[in-house]
Amino acid sequence: MPSSSLYRNSLVPNGHYGWIVVSGTALINVFNQSLVSVFGLLYGDHLQNMGQGTVGAALVMNINSVALNFSGLITGPALKIFRPRAVAAIGSFLSGFGLILSSMSNQLWQIIFAYGLVGLGLGFINPSSFIAVNSYFSTKRGRAIGLALAGTGLGQMIMPNVVRILLDNYGFRGAALIMGALAFHGLVGAALFQPVEWHMKRMSDTCFNEKKMLLQPCRHSANKHAYHEVMATDAEIDDDDASDTISIDSEAVLIKTPTWKQRIAKALDLDLLFDLQFISIAIGLSLAYTASINFSMLLPYFLQEEGGLSRSDCALCMSVLATFDLASRLTLPAITDRLKLSCRVIFLIGAILLTVTRAILAETTDRTSLIVMSALYGYVRAATVVNQNLTISEYAAQDKLASSLSLTMIMKGIFVMTIGQLLGWIRDYTGSYSICLHAQNVLLIIVIVIWLPEILYRKYKGTKRRQHPVAI
Repeated sequence: MPSSSLYRNSLVPNGHYGWIVVSGTALINVFNQSLVSVFGLLYGDHLQNMGQGTVGAALVMNINSVALNFSGLITGPALKIFRPRAVAAIGSFLSGFGLILSSMSNQLWQIIFAYGLVGLGLGFINPSSFIAVNSYFSTKRGRAIGLALAGTGLGQMIMPNVVRILLDNYGFRGAALIMGALAFHGLVGAALFQPVEWHMKRMSDTCFNEKKMLLQPCRHSANKHAYHEVMATDAEIDDDDASDTISIDSEAVLIKTPTWKQRIAKALDLDLLFDLQFISIAIGLSLAYTASINFSMLLPYFLQEEGGLSRSDCALCMSVLATFDLASRLTLPAITDRLKLSCRVIFLIGAILLTVTRAILAETTDRTSLIVMSALYGYVRAATVVNQNLTISEYAAQDKLASSLSLTMIMKGIFVMTIGQLLGWIRDYTGSYSICLHAQNVLLIIVIVIWLPEILYRKYKGTKRRQHPVAI
């Protein structure tokens, strides 16, 4: 980790080599993060040949999501110890290795185990690549994340057709084996994640006077030995003053060794769980994520069984959806930057539009209409995808960002394993994919109900404070 003095004397590059890191993340996403969208296409027939219905497919997908999200127990502390490059490389390897293992599967538990490894790999990739990109930018984060996630959109656009061609020519086992080999391209992308301190710009001496951290008695504490950090410039202190300032009472200070529970709480920053605003954000993101994961799994089934589309037309719809998703990721950040809306507000607007679009799609059976609605859904969905981690980084302090991402991932895993499995049961019980799509919308409606009053209240409170500033 870089020293604090380095950050005090340097500026985040806000681009430059950061765009190479963005391209590395995009490369990883093309061959790894896009796997979720082709799950039904790649594994659907293989699972049916095993006699598994929607519940079996939902179980495989949900275990994958649980492994992905519960990896937050590892990735949070790992990102504090190792570079994002190492964590992303391990994730890319696990993702490819899991796909190769799944090509040899003959029973459901084997697919569950193999695709669980894929989920674990994606869980390593997601926060590490986000932190790698996020560290290089200060004012262009939305555009940078949008471009990085465009790799996922590109993968979702081309991979359905790649999978279809592979299945037609090599069958399930050959297709899964080749997809695993393609996932190893993520190792190349991870290799581009150079530490940001290698590229930080030195501040000009004319615009920066180095500041020193000093210890001074805390005036607001009853403890005479309490100290706090203050900032002072070189012009304000000399060496004699500094030595006097940092000297403390010679009275012995006892330091207790933290227990293992305290160490775990500190490593994971569990104090965030007592922050109601963070909990609200995490619950909202988790509900939306659960609905999105379930939709991605069911879409191929819905298009073929209730929409009456052939495998080729199904792949076309998925490619159209991914194309407009990609277009949105490239253009939406530039639009929202001008509107100067917070990432959370943009996510909420996207959730509202997504609810309406999905409700219409659930009642559509005409081929042309399905293609049009797939395009609309793809463009709207990107608003929630791009701003998911940005919503967290917008709220969390930099030193708690890794833990905030990890805790949110864990909550997503809990929701996917419980609510996600319930959605699969609803499909099998009702025999209708349309009803299941509407059930997914209920989760988004809950997000809207939770977030909207809070956001409006905070906006009103902020406006009132600006109109009536407190005199000091």
